[in-house]
Amino acid sequence: MEITDWLVTATGECQPRPAAKAWDLIRDRYYFHRFLTDITDLLDQAPHELEEWNFLPQIRMRVRQLFTNSYWLKTQQPDPTSKAGVSIFTLYDEIGYPLTVQNVLSMPGVVSPIHNHGTWGVTVIIKGQEKHTFWRSAGSQHQPFKIEPAAERVFGPGEIVSFMPETIHQVTTVGETPTLTFQLYGDTQPQARFEFQPEQATAKAF
Repeated sequence: MEITDWLVTATGECQPRPAAKAWDLIRDRYYFHRFLTDITDLLDQAPHELEEWNFLPQIRMRVRQLFTNSYWLKTQQPDPTSKAGVSIFTLYDEIGYPLTVQNVLSMPGVVSPIHNHGTWGVTVIIKGQEKHTFWRSAGSQHQPFKIEPAAERVFGPGEIVSFMPETIHQVTTVGETPTLTFQLYGDTQPQARFEFQPEQATAKAF
C-alpha cells in the first residue's frame, strides 16, 4: 500500500500530498538531535513575511526521514497508566524552545475533545489507527465559535498528517490495539487554542 502524506486546511479539507520515498531518505545516522536542529534551522531561515506553516512540506519530509531512520523513535512510549486512556511521553522540552515534541499513546475507544492547536502540527502514526473528524468554522458575529463537520478519515501506520493553526479536529482511537503517534507542534499561542462545544456554539481555552 502506498503511504500518503496529508495536509488538513483551516476549513477541514483533508488533502493528499506527495510523500518522499523512503529509500531517498535513508541515512546512516539520522539522530533525534539532528532532526531537532534541522527543524529549528528551517524555521530560523524562513523569510519574515511567511508564516511557519508555509514550510509544512519541508517539515513533513524531515518527520518522515526521522520515522524512516530512527528505531529509537518507535520504541519511546509512555506506560498506559492514565485514567483518561491517553499517556504522553515528552521527547524534548526546554524553556523558550519553539517546539512541542512528544509520543502519545492512546487506548482503544478513546475520543478526544473537539479542538484546535493554535499552531501548525505534524503527526505520524507509528502503530494503530486513528479516526480524525475535521470541522470548519461556521461562525457569525453573534456566534463566533459555531462549527460544522467537514470531513472524516482513518489514518494508519506510516501516514503523516499535518495541520494548519486553525484546523479543528476530534481524534478517536479505532481498532483493538492502542495507537502510538509522534507529534510535533510549533509555538502554541494559548489565546488561540480552544476546545469547542458545537451543540452550544461555544468554546473554552484548551
